[in-house]
Amino acid sequence: MSLTDADRVLIDEASAAIARRYRNDWQEVGAALLTRTGRRYVAVNLDAYLGRMAVCAEAVALGQVITELGDAGIDTIVAVRHPKPHEADREIRVVSPCGACRELIWDYDRQARVLVPGPEGVVAVTISELLPNKYSRERVL
Repeated sequence: MSLTDADRVLIDEASAAIARRYRNDWQEVGAALLTRTGRRYVAVNLDAYLGRMAVCAEAVALGQVITELGDAGIDTIVAVRHPKPHEADREIRVVSPCGACRELIWDYDRQARVLVPGPEGVVAVTISELLPNKYSRERVL
């Protein structure tokens, strides 16, 4: 899927959020989420000394949606990563969601579009493309 103007806005908003709130080894990822109702939510990750207590930026954004709107659905979501101070490439770039975030996105909207890096630049894919053969508690005969 090709990128829309709305997709580019999400990338810009996620990038601006992490550029503003970046703290090395604390806040390194920003996310932006467009709901099916047309509202946008922007967040950064929450890191912790105990790594398993960290919360991804996508989950923080989704938590805002659920808190404010309830189940509004995910039209599109994107995550971006700020480079560390020692990295030569200083550009904030779109990153693919981690496995846990893929599961979370799928659980809240099986039709969600996700912006990810592709061979020619950023592309839009469905969450089902990123998470094929998803585990389900539903019994399928």
